[in-house]
Amino acid sequence: MRILITGSKGQLGKAAVQILQADHYLYAWDVEDLDFNDGVKTFDKIIELNPDLILHCGAYTDVSGCELNPEKAFQVNSLGTRNIAIAAANCDATMVFVSTDYVFDGRKEKEYLEFDRTNPLNVYGRAKLAGEELVKSLLQKYYIIRTSWLFSNSGKNFVKTILRLAREKEELVVVHDQIGTPTFAKDLAQAIKVIISKPFYGTYHVANKGFCSWYEFAREIIRLTDVDIYVKPINSAEYGDIVHRPKYSVLRNFNLEMTYGYQMRDWRIALEECLQEMV
Repeated sequence: MRILITGSKGQLGKAAVQILQADHYLYAWDVEDLDFNDGVKTFDKIIELNPDLILHCGAYTDVSGCELNPEKAFQVNSLGTRNIAIAAANCDATMVFVSTDYVFDGRKEKEYLEFDRTNPLNVYGRAKLAGEELVKSLLQKYYIIRTSWLFSNSGKNFVKTILRLAREKEELVVVHDQIGTPTFAKDLAQAIKVIISKPFYGTYHVANKGFCSWYEFAREIIRLTDVDIYVKPINSAEYGDIVHRPKYSVLRNFNLEMTYGYQMRDWRIALEECLQEMV
């Protein structure tokens, strides 16, 4: 297939290029190649390219930034997604839209299925959910991929932040009352490769197996890297984040497992590989 990847320099974009390049003809575009907030230019450029599939990784993923600048959040994650979807519809391309566990409110306290009711608590989640709804309304051939707590050996992510802070501080303070699943970008890209191989369109949860708190995630990073630093657990209220985040946003890969028989590996195993790649 001829695949256009937006946000190709981000965590997932880089991993997708690495995973898909052997079997597909790729166009790896980042912001300097395509400003998808400009609807007319996006339409013209994608129509001229005429891809078979668009993997839309481009997004505004700064959750705190979204809270402070909701107009930008909706412009990029909602209207920008609409622009990609309209272009996809007009060149009969399939679209993959990458969404988030933050479309849920975390009150279920059990693994979320693709069929559970959404109720985002913050601007980032609301903007991403609006993007989902726009894709559904404009296209018939689409995959919505919800993932969580993405990490890799590149870009900005929790793993790299913890390693940097461990070098700079004598103690780390991390929240212990938010539960989710860390997901390795490479594993997500591999699952996307499997999903797009068949036309079973719809919504998929794709996250590594298992779950933890941010505190437990940080502890595992420190353990695997043999860094001598104390990690102190605190609750969300003590941390004082401006963003209201779900307490429990663990995703069950139900559709992925039932449709493709595909199993994701445990997040701890994936984390170990990621840290080895960093070294």
